[in-house]
Amino acid sequence: MTATDTHRAIDAVWRIESAKLIAGLTRMVRDVGLAEELAQDALVVALEKWPQTGVPDNPGAWLMQTAKNRAIDRLRRRKLLDRKHEQIGYELESDLDDAEDKFFDKLDDDIGDDLLRLVFISCHPVLSTEARVALTLRLLGGLTTDEIARAFLAAEPTIAQRIVRAKRTLADAQVPFEVPRGEELAQRVSSVLEVIYLVFNEGYSATAGDDWMRPNLCEDALRLGRILAGLMPMEAEVFGLVALMEIQASRAKARTGPDGQPILLLDQDRARWDRLQIQRGLAALERAVQLGGSDGPYVLQAAIAACHARAATAADTPWARIAQLYQRLAARTPSPVVELNRAVAVSMAFGPEAALPLVDALMQEPSMKQYHLLPSVRGDLLFKLGRRAEARAEFERAAGLTRNGREREFLLKRAAECG
Repeated sequence: MTATDTHRAIDAVWRIESAKLIAGLTRMVRDVGLAEELAQDALVVALEKWPQTGVPDNPGAWLMQTAKNRAIDRLRRRKLLDRKHEQIGYELESDLDDAEDKFFDKLDDDIGDDLLRLVFISCHPVLSTEARVALTLRLLGGLTTDEIARAFLAAEPTIAQRIVRAKRTLADAQVPFEVPRGEELAQRVSSVLEVIYLVFNEGYSATAGDDWMRPNLCEDALRLGRILAGLMPMEAEVFGLVALMEIQASRAKARTGPDGQPILLLDQDRARWDRLQIQRGLAALERAVQLGGSDGPYVLQAAIAACHARAATAADTPWARIAQLYQRLAARTPSPVVELNRAVAVSMAFGPEAALPLVDALMQEPSMKQYHLLPSVRGDLLFKLGRRAEARAEFERAAGLTRNGREREFLLKRAAECG
């Protein structure tokens, strides 16, 4: 194996093992920032040694033992002799005696809980949404600071500071490394799902830049969602989110043309949809319903996506059913964006004249003033009603609001078609 092959293997191992490594170390040292430092130290040693020695049979165990050794060395070097640190050092050192033989047995027992704790601490409400997203991608997604910055079109120092501040905030707030219980659990699960879906949406419909999609972010979010479903097999909304992401991601190859231009849902070549991914999504949706979550926000959105996935052609889409599902979603989680989506479904089921009053009612909504899809939808309805001049103005306004280059081109093209 060449040095290049080894570095590629190390990168793959890190993506797979880093979250488990950081989670296990956080349980031991009770500081997520220190745990990540120790994990990074182990990675540096692997980069130095593996090109000469080859990738070990159990790379995760090797990284964990190396990180444990580093933790002990650090404790000794700093002469942290208070009782708490002596106890931590003793526990870590005693673990080393049988780490080779018992690591994976212990991993099977503890790692699920450790990963779940790491999920909740990364998405803790004491952090801002932006900090939660960055820390989750860093600790659970295994992304570098540079990769996160490029994914969100942000400066690397900005992302680096965001992550540093997040870890400092967690330490200052003394956030416990634990899975929340009781009433708090539902709120915290909602926060975790929000972060994962934000990551997915930024990949699925990029808010800025020249690309319509950023597939890597979709893949990262899906991976996190699947991990969470494995860790929380009785949470319907977790499966609802996984179902939603799987079904939406199944359309990825059909969403852009050869030059990267957007292709709307009804114009997509459905033969290019990933049927295996659709089946995975439908299975996750079925599991969510079996768990009694049919009225959960993510389950309802997944049910809407499933309506599209099951339709052989655009003409077969059950728009009346979709409008009903959006109405249930609006009752569950009132939102002007949900109402806008319901209006689109109403227009497809009952005609643009039935939907235009619904859209007009949203025009004075303060939170929608800068939302480019509102004038875009209104423009489409006006175009279908033959009110071309008004439609053109709406498409031009939408183009002026979007920060995505591909979307802007598409909206200006639609404005030009109005004559």
